[in-house]
Amino acid sequence: MKKLAFVTALLSVTAFTAVYAQSYRIAKTFHIKSGGGYDYTTVDSLSDNLYLSHGTQVNIVNKTTGDSIGVIKTDKDVHGIALVHALGKGYISNGGANSALVFDLKTNKVLGHVPTGMFADGIFYDTFSKKVITCNGRSKNMTVIDPATDQAVATIQLTGWPESAASDGKGKIYVNNAEKSEIDVIDATTYKILNTWPLAPGKGPSGLAIDRKTMRLFAGCDGNLLVVMDANNGKIVTTLPIDDECDAVGFDVKLKTVYSSNGAGTLTIIKELTPNKFVVAQVLKTEKGARTQAVDQLSHKVYLPTADFKPKDPKSFRPASIPGTFRVLVVSR
Repeated sequence: MKKLAFVTALLSVTAFTAVYAQSYRIAKTFHIKSGGGYDYTTVDSLSDNLYLSHGTQVNIVNKTTGDSIGVIKTDKDVHGIALVHALGKGYISNGGANSALVFDLKTNKVLGHVPTGMFADGIFYDTFSKKVITCNGRSKNMTVIDPATDQAVATIQLTGWPESAASDGKGKIYVNNAEKSEIDVIDATTYKILNTWPLAPGKGPSGLAIDRKTMRLFAGCDGNLLVVMDANNGKIVTTLPIDDECDAVGFDVKLKTVYSSNGAGTLTIIKELTPNKFVVAQVLKTEKGARTQAVDQLSHKVYLPTADFKPKDPKSFRPASIPGTFRVLVVSR
C-alpha cells in the first residue's frame, strides 16, 4: 500500500511539473497605426477575427497574422464588443453615447443603436437568457438588450458602478460591483438581484471570469489581489497575488488557467489544480498598459492591447496614448 501511494505521488509530481514546463511568452506583436485609446478586446473563436476597441472605432484584425480585416466607426468612445453568432450580429458599448452600436458580423455594416444607461462600459452576451447586457458605470445599472429586436427590455439597478460581468450559463449572472467591492448575483430570467456577496479582502474589483464547471469566480481587485469565490454560495475560496492595474481577467476552459492582465506590465498566469487549490504558475513580463485581454479558447492564445503613453495629466484617470503606437501582444505557450 505504501509503495502504491509513493508511485501515485510520484506520478502526480511528474504531471504537475509537466504542466509548469509549458511556459508562456510573447510570440507576436500586432501593430495598428492609428490614434486613440483602448479598452476591452474580443476574440472570435468561430472565425479569424479579433475585435479591438480603439478610440472611437473598432479595429478588426486577423487573430493569426494581425492583418487588417475592417474598421467599424462610431460616434463616441468604444469600450467592449459582444458577439451573437446565432443572429449574425455584434454589439459595441459606446460610453459617451450611452448606447450600444449594432453591426452585421459578415459585412461589419452598422445596423443601429440601442439606448443604454449612462456610460456603457463592459458588455457581454448571456447564452442562457439570450440577451446582450451592458454595464453602465455612471447610472450604476445594467441594460438588458434583446438581440432579436434590438430593444432594451430591462434595467437592473445596482448600488454601485458595475465593471465586468459573467454568466454561469444556467440562469445566473455575476457582476463586479466596483464601488461596493462585492459580487452581485442576478437572476437571468427576472433580472432581480438574488444575492450580494462581499469580496473582502478584495477591493475595487474590475476584471471577472468564471469556471462554469467548478463554479469558481475570479475577480481581479485593487491592492494586487485576485479573489477566488465559490459561485454557489459566495464564500471566498482563496486569494492570489497579482500586479497593479488589473482591468481584465480571462479563463481558459480546457487548460484550467486563469489570466490576470496587469497594467503595471505583467500577465499573472494561475493554474486551477482543484476547485479549491490554485497556484501562480508564471508571471510573464508584458508591457506597461497591457491591462485588458481576450483568451482564444481554441488556440489558447491571449491577446493584450497596449500603447506608448504621454505624461499623465493630473486631471485624467489614465495617461493618453501616443498616436500610432497602439499594438496587441500575442501570448502563447
